[in-house]
Amino acid sequence: MFFDKIVRPALYRLSYHDPELVHERTIGVLARLGKFAPGGVLRVDDPVTVLGLRFPNRVGLAAGMDKNGRALPAWAALGFGFVEVGTVTRLAQPGNPKPRLFTLPTSDAIINRMGFNNDGAEALAAKLARDGKPGVPLGISIGKSKVTPLEDAVEDYRFSLRALHPYADYFAINVSSPNTPGLRQLQDRTALAELLGELRTTSAELAGTGSPTPVLVKVAPDLTDDALAELLEVALEHGVAGIIATNTTLSREGVAPAESGLAGQAGGLSGRPLTTRAAEVVRFVHDHTGGSLPIIGVGGITSPDDAVRLVDAGASLVQLYTGFALHGPGLVRRVSRRLAARR
Repeated sequence: MFFDKIVRPALYRLSYHDPELVHERTIGVLARLGKFAPGGVLRVDDPVTVLGLRFPNRVGLAAGMDKNGRALPAWAALGFGFVEVGTVTRLAQPGNPKPRLFTLPTSDAIINRMGFNNDGAEALAAKLARDGKPGVPLGISIGKSKVTPLEDAVEDYRFSLRALHPYADYFAINVSSPNTPGLRQLQDRTALAELLGELRTTSAELAGTGSPTPVLVKVAPDLTDDALAELLEVALEHGVAGIIATNTTLSREGVAPAESGLAGQAGGLSGRPLTTRAAEVVRFVHDHTGGSLPIIGVGGITSPDDAVRLVDAGASLVQLYTGFALHGPGLVRRVSRRLAARR
């Protein structure tokens, strides 16, 4: 309540009510303070092994919050059990024109059309080589550069995987963002089979005699059951290590009537309106694969109960983004404690 009533309104007033400026300033502060924060000081210990990795707890930071890995020590200090950076692309790109980030406080939601704004895979690799990794598992989300034609997408992803392979504990293959034109076509059977086949081969080559870095696919919540079932068949055929469910949605169901004007903004919707659909997709993935694929559940977690629903639906791990942005770091500890208490 302190964050909701005092901190967040102050941040928005100081940033001229510009959500993207609030985000940038917050990351900047965390990047500076994180260097001095003791790792895991706020972390709830609830260790679990998933994807062959040991996670100190099941609550992670979703991709999109820290695209360029600027504040890695801070996330571990705030209690996250793992961090996913990106989405990063082969080429540095500015993203879509501003404004491109909108908060819907009544709906407990965010609409974004950021467009994979990032410094590029080589810049992230250089930063990780210089500054090191966080003290928790690091996932790296990779996507297609906007200027790269779809027919050249495979090499785009392979370049990023190669550049970042020494630093990633797992890779998230983002083919489901609604903010890069044509990207979601890569979820189709033929395109996805080619992409995953090449990435798995590249990952095995880079691993040599060791174990390949786990490759996960992030899926859209807007897929039909038939389309999702087909995607899962391809994922299983190509030895994908897990599924991240879900990305943002193009649906505007659940937006408060008072914010219907903002609902007309283009982009992906996240937050509470996605809570039910995210759990449905997680359950579908779990049931359709017989629980054989680990699932990272993300979408609409604004309370501990929301995280419990995703775990009950079949998620092994969960991630926060919008709930963290709108309700502050206390949510990390509340969710971690609730999940730990149920073990």
